[in-house]
Amino acid sequence: MLAVDDLTHRYGDAAALDGVNLDVADGECVVLAGANGSGKTTLVRHLNGLLEPDEGEVRVNGTPVHDDLVAARASVGMVFQDPRDGFVGATVGADVAFGPENLGLPREEIDDRVAEALDAVELAGRADERIDELSGGEQARVAIAGALAMRPDHLVLDEPFTGLDWPARQSVLDRLRALHDAGTSLVVVTHDLRDVWEFANRVVALSDGEIAADGPPERVRERLPDLGVRLP
Repeated sequence: MLAVDDLTHRYGDAAALDGVNLDVADGECVVLAGANGSGKTTLVRHLNGLLEPDEGEVRVNGTPVHDDLVAARASVGMVFQDPRDGFVGATVGADVAFGPENLGLPREEIDDRVAEALDAVELAGRADERIDELSGGEQARVAIAGALAMRPDHLVLDEPFTGLDWPARQSVLDRLRALHDAGTSLVVVTHDLRDVWEFANRVVALSDGEIAADGPPERVRERLPDLGVRLP
């Protein structure tokens, strides 16, 4: 479980998050929505310790994130809005292997994880290809594979459909549905619910750093347009 308690984060004098409370249960799919500047990205960057709270606490599977960053980052896979922000290897295989290598795993297990992750995103056999020669959709799938290779309990995706054409969006969506069906918790950050409405368990909408709506999609639907969220 992911648990956010009274989380406040400031940039200078401005509070990007102001006393946010949020739980994400194991296996749940939560869509985090809101207008630009509402605090979505700031919130998810606390889930694996990329940011530190000014006040409050974030726990992953019961343990405060900053008590064990390695465990938090192994349990919470993060896929950035621009996949290139997270790439560290020149080739597909090198990038996907980076996380497991940093866990100090044996080479055989690393290779198994890389192969399994690439197969999951339909990139099997392409480990030696250069990332900078891939399409935007393929790069998005490499980023997801890199997170999957850590075998996380929770997968967080920040605007994963930005800049993708329709076939690429469908490919990423198919993979997210399969992960959700297999029991992986998903937190999907978006301001456009058209892609994820059908399989979201909850929609949590932020406004000015606070949670303004939280509930099953149909229950909160009428409130979302006033919060800068595009309905399907």
